[in-house]
Amino acid sequence: MTLDQLTRRGLLRGGAAAAALSPVAASAAADRRQSRTEGSNMVAVELNVNGREAHLQLDPRTTLLDTLREHLHLTGTKKGCDHGQCGACTVIVEGRRINSCLTLAVMHQGDKVTTIEGLGTPERLHPMQRAFVTHDGYQCGYCTPGQICSAVAVLEEIEAGIPSHATDDLEKVAFSDAEVRERMSGNICRCAAYPNIIAAIRDVAGEDKA
Repeated sequence: MTLDQLTRRGLLRGGAAAAALSPVAASAAADRRQSRTEGSNMVAVELNVNGREAHLQLDPRTTLLDTLREHLHLTGTKKGCDHGQCGACTVIVEGRRINSCLTLAVMHQGDKVTTIEGLGTPERLHPMQRAFVTHDGYQCGYCTPGQICSAVAVLEEIEAGIPSHATDDLEKVAFSDAEVRERMSGNICRCAAYPNIIAAIRDVAGEDKA
């Protein structure tokens, strides 16, 4: 038996083994393609954003924040930490403030979402927006949309009698600087305009002591 014969035999054996494995490899490749296809399936999502109906086709993994910014082009809502720690992405959903980076759009089918664009316009500011301007409650402005949305919801929480960790009497929730500081603690201002933010909220609440 020559070296040439051994080489041909090896090639034949290798070819037979490859032929035997081909159906397995093809099946695995098909499974991977199916998995990728299933993972990219879009879902219909309907939202009421700032009083307008939005009908979207989204990847089910899309956050509410990315939906607002990338699909509806409402860029007032900011992406800060993207981990729910800074509050820059705060919006109001069904009357409650939430971090839009921590929730998926598909979880809010039919919900009413209010962003900073829905609170007021440059020609007709929301009272909280006007108070932030009056009391200089912002510096760089990046966190301001989230701060304002949160502040609006905070006053509604206090009026509804919803207690916080700073509430002394659970039967009587009253406005105080301590209440506001506690409730706004999830909204970080890296420029440290906190005293002016408190003053703006106090002004809108009718508790301005200035």
